[in-house]
Amino acid sequence: MRRTRVRTLAGLTILVAVGGAAILRLLEGRGTYLPGAAWVEVVALVLLAGLVLWAGWGVRAYLKGDRPELDGLRAARTFAMAKAAAYTGALLAGRYAAAVIVVLPQLEVEARRAQAVVSGVAVVAAVGLAVVGLVVEKFCQLPPPEDGAEDAEPLAS
Repeated sequence: MRRTRVRTLAGLTILVAVGGAAILRLLEGRGTYLPGAAWVEVVALVLLAGLVLWAGWGVRAYLKGDRPELDGLRAARTFAMAKAAAYTGALLAGRYAAAVIVVLPQLEVEARRAQAVVSGVAVVAAVGLAVVGLVVEKFCQLPPPEDGAEDAEPLAS
């Protein structure tokens, strides 16, 4: 597997944010108001990012020589989990950004302002999850072979 590109994640986030905002505005125009993020979602994103980082730290320790043994299957699973975390973070950042975009014109209403704050914090947490996913993917990358090959391969390939 190849590492995830930041440009792909950014494009995905923007696409979901713009499309989600359009759908939310259409629904609100018809009288259906969907909730933004909840604080429990923010906590869950932070915990998930911590778990992904913890799993990747074991692979990093192995590659640095601090850990003598590492199961290849665990390394492959860690790489896949990091890739999934990066994409999940990007998708959720777009979803929460869409909620912020929709409530921006109504910030004078206390409930909408609170919704914007929680959704804004959720955007930051989701971006954090995506960044942790990219960092852990980097942890799973093998150093280049000594024969001078161009690109380092992920440990999981």
